[in-house]
Amino acid sequence: MKDGDLTDPPPERARMWRHIGPGIVVAATGVGAGDLVATLIAGSRFGYALLWAAILGCVVKIALSEGAARFHLATGSTILAGWRSLGRWTAWYFGIYVIIWGFIYGATAMSATALPLAALFPAIPLRAWAIAAGLFGFIFVFFNRYETFEIVMKWLVGFMFVIMVGLAILVAPNLGDMAAGLTFDLPEGSLFYTLGLIGGVGGTITTAAYGYWTQAKGWRGLPWVPMMRTDNALAYIVTGLFVVAMLIVGAELLYSAGIALEDSDRGLLGLSEVLSERFGTIVAVLFLLGFAATSLSSLLGVWQGMSLFFSDWWYQLKCAAASDEGGSDEGGREGSGAYRFYLAWLTFPPMLLLFADRPFLLVIVYGAFGALFMPFLAITLLILNNSDRVPAAARNGWLANATLAASALLFLVLAIQQVANLVWRV
Repeated sequence: MKDGDLTDPPPERARMWRHIGPGIVVAATGVGAGDLVATLIAGSRFGYALLWAAILGCVVKIALSEGAARFHLATGSTILAGWRSLGRWTAWYFGIYVIIWGFIYGATAMSATALPLAALFPAIPLRAWAIAAGLFGFIFVFFNRYETFEIVMKWLVGFMFVIMVGLAILVAPNLGDMAAGLTFDLPEGSLFYTLGLIGGVGGTITTAAYGYWTQAKGWRGLPWVPMMRTDNALAYIVTGLFVVAMLIVGAELLYSAGIALEDSDRGLLGLSEVLSERFGTIVAVLFLLGFAATSLSSLLGVWQGMSLFFSDWWYQLKCAAASDEGGSDEGGREGSGAYRFYLAWLTFPPMLLLFADRPFLLVIVYGAFGALFMPFLAITLLILNNSDRVPAAARNGWLANATLAASALLFLVLAIQQVANLVWRV
């Protein structure tokens, strides 16, 4: 039977590894250039002191993505259908956010993918590489379905894993210092940086897209929950290894030498220069290729996953307009008109931002809506997965409730901090 056959039973535990897939997609999408830079800078500023925070960030994302996917599997519906049951305001909030988010993130993803390519092939301008990256993502996702998409993402993750973990081994981590980094130490001046590391590493809005990828894989019903949990845990083990690898590089290569990098995606280009000086051109080139694979996997994951998300939002909006309170089995469909619209929205309008500075007001609105999304996700998962919308066997246990409640508190603090910073800038 094919993955998309709704009658497929879940695999036996011994054969689960053969069905692993959506989690790998989440890992590849969630770990982008920004996450690598954030962890690298943390290592360069504080050594191994914030290792615990990077690992805790992966645990938080496990709870969020597991809760979203469990709602999908248990109800046969989608997380957006669950939000709609809480009030129509949720649809308008998400719709406004996802339109603004897509416009700005599209340019960010294209630029991040272009940076290492322009460094490897400087004869071609950065802007041309960015446009090429966006067009490649559009064409690939437009003409391929989930099965092909998943295979390509697995290859990208494998390449990223070999490069980034190999780099961490190359710089020879100090195991004693690493162990000390698990003691929940909080260096002076690191509080909000620590919270950001916990809240940001491993994906934000894309964690909620996990349920759509499990549906695209063909997983349906409560019997698939154990498979989903195994898949999800593996995803964030991989994410954790990426994060720890970059923190090791920051601590061993930069912190000990007092080297400061730019706190943006361009910081990774600075790291390639440091690697070239210490280990030679070949290592620097391999790192740039790993950087490119990391950025491209995030781009492809967002182009595909968020288009699914948007198509379901459009479907939910139509249901609300028709006063239809039923489920949303038709939501989040590949190839639908809404799916292709958002795919184009991620690709073409953001190219305008590649030719000009980002509009200040748009950045402010984007930041404010973005700050509110993660607490919104954590709080709504607490409500939905403890309600009678979900079968009793699939409702939150005490550990899920504790983790989601702590996550909600963390993200509320981060939201207040981010909104305050935006207001201060105005």
